[in-house]
Amino acid sequence: MNSFKQMKPLRMRSKLKKTRILLKQPKIARHIPLTVSFSNGNLQFMLNRYRMVYVKPDQGAMGVGVMRVEKHQGGYQYQYGTRVYRYSSLSALCLALRDRMKGRRYLIQKGIRLLRYRQRPFDLRLMVQKNPARKWEPTGMFGRVAHPRKAVTNGSQGGSIYCASRLIRSYAGKEQTRRLIKQMKHIALLTAHQLGGVNRTLNELGLDIALDRKLKPWILEVNTRPDICPFTLLKDKSPLRKIIAYGRWNGRRYRLTCKKARRGN
Repeated sequence: MNSFKQMKPLRMRSKLKKTRILLKQPKIARHIPLTVSFSNGNLQFMLNRYRMVYVKPDQGAMGVGVMRVEKHQGGYQYQYGTRVYRYSSLSALCLALRDRMKGRRYLIQKGIRLLRYRQRPFDLRLMVQKNPARKWEPTGMFGRVAHPRKAVTNGSQGGSIYCASRLIRSYAGKEQTRRLIKQMKHIALLTAHQLGGVNRTLNELGLDIALDRKLKPWILEVNTRPDICPFTLLKDKSPLRKIIAYGRWNGRRYRLTCKKARRGN
């Protein structure tokens, strides 16, 4: 067994830490929504500036604990799961959010208003891995359409899995879709090189990327141990085969049973 296989990957769990590393690369920084640690003052600033933000655990996965928070003319609201909670003051909102956080570290991220497919928001997951030549390579991509009553798109939260180009083509022509996918793959490679330069044990990343209404890509999150089971729901199985092969080469085994994600129709 090669020596690189024997190195246990060091997890980069903190979303804020990963964000700060990526912001040092100007070509990546332009695709990262403003992200700050949670405080009452920061929440007030972000809501005044953007009107809608996402409040997320600094460490976590599968969309667990993510809240969509909005400021309206009549007050404030946040959505958690399928429920929406409304408040007349910022102080009441902050008390409710802190109660939900239970002392854990959270961050606030500028809200990107996701494109929609059949009236449901969607984003994209792009997988990038080190290949047998030890070079970073984009190996697969799929689209995630949110559960009809939820604000997060994760398959683990009941989202539906689609071919990425199908979702993008509902807003762009064939050639523009091709260019956008090429651009997102380039962003993924830049991200992999930036994070890989800090943590050389990384062998794979899963980037959650959103397109805004101007079709600009935004990196919502970077996962250092991505779940690949949604690839099993795609008709084209060639990306799944490559991901499994590269994962095996890098000493990784995957769970291939999707309990909550659904196949898009």
